Amino acid sequence: MEGWTRPAQAQEVSEDGFQRFVQSLWPAAKARGISRATFDEAFRGVQPDPKIIALTKKQSEFVRPIWDYINGSISAQRLQRGREMNAEWSKTLAAIEKAYGVPRSVVLGVWGMETNFGSFTGSIYAVRALATLAYTGYRGDFFKEELLIALQILNREHIGRDKMLGSWAGAMGQTQFMPSSFMKYAVDGNRDGVRDIWSSVPDAMASTANYLREQGWEPGLPWGFEVKLPQGFDFRHLRQNFAHWQALGVRRLDGKAMPRSGEATLFLPGGANGPAFLVTSNYDVIKTYNSSDAYAMGVAHLGDRIMGGLPIQGAWPKDQPMLGKDERQELQQRLARLGFYEGDPDGKFGSKTREAVRNFQLRRGLIPDGYADYAVLRELRTAR
Repeated sequence: MEGWTRPAQAQEVSEDGFQRFVQSLWPAAKARGISRATFDEAFRGVQPDPKIIALTKKQSEFVRPIWDYINGSISAQRLQRGREMNAEWSKTLAAIEKAYGVPRSVVLGVWGMETNFGSFTGSIYAVRALATLAYTGYRGDFFKEELLIALQILNREHIGRDKMLGSWAGAMGQTQFMPSSFMKYAVDGNRDGVRDIWSSVPDAMASTANYLREQGWEPGLPWGFEVKLPQGFDFRHLRQNFAHWQALGVRRLDGKAMPRSGEATLFLPGGANGPAFLVTSNYDVIKTYNSSDAYAMGVAHLGDRIMGGLPIQGAWPKDQPMLGKDERQELQQRLARLGFYEGDPDGKFGSKTREAVRNFQLRRGLIPDGYADYAVLRELRTAR
């Protein structure tokens, strides 16, 4: 873009460079039908926020042990508030579940995880947050596009500047929609003619259900559940239909019967000695909201607990030391050199790392649980 050069490092925040960046956006904004008055008002007094840059390096759901993340997310206070909200909005939730096929438990789980049921929806002006991230080039051009869409939202008067508040990453409203998600999936849940995910609970919950359904939620299929594996279980089994899991001796810990149809994947977030879950394609749909397994498990488990479900029964491997950041990066680098991992060795463990670890374990004749710990790292250091 003429007159502006992206900073070489995300930490570099120049006021003059930022203002040149803002003005360089005008042609693209104008092409989208945004008026000059809206553009100027949106950026009036906006300066880059250095604190937002620092937050890009702290994504706890990818670096904290999953059990710490879940325990921190599902507190007694949050459960109590969730049950109160379930009772207060019972009729609305029932109507949403009927309309979209997404269980109220999952909608409540998202609502609770994102903003503690609307108690804190964020206090950062979304345009400032998005402009800061776009200016520094964080995640390429993703935030530039979200910024332009946020200007469209203002231009169409869906929300005023003073109320367009959200998180440091620009997510907005009671269930934290990015601007692009708002434009595509927000709905008018209370039928007052306005899509208001900021102050209308029916709009926020219906919009969330609509988002999940559009991402592929399959009505009638659970997200998953905790299971007990039989003694001597063969961990090479990964994805099977429920009848096959039943035949293998896998049992639900809640005592319920396996679903009559559908498939599920064995998920061992704490390794072979930790809790075991069967998760379905609907679990993957939850991950479209946030790609972290810790987040998805938090949403799913919080929703289940609000509806009276059991706490996680399996014991987490809390006595095992966790890999540090340098060691996590080393593990990914070694997996990459052996052809098991593609991507940036950033030390953040997600499904790609888990799959790479599992494939390495299969190659080496280890228990293929996909769990990255010191034992796997030691094995990698001897692999050629």
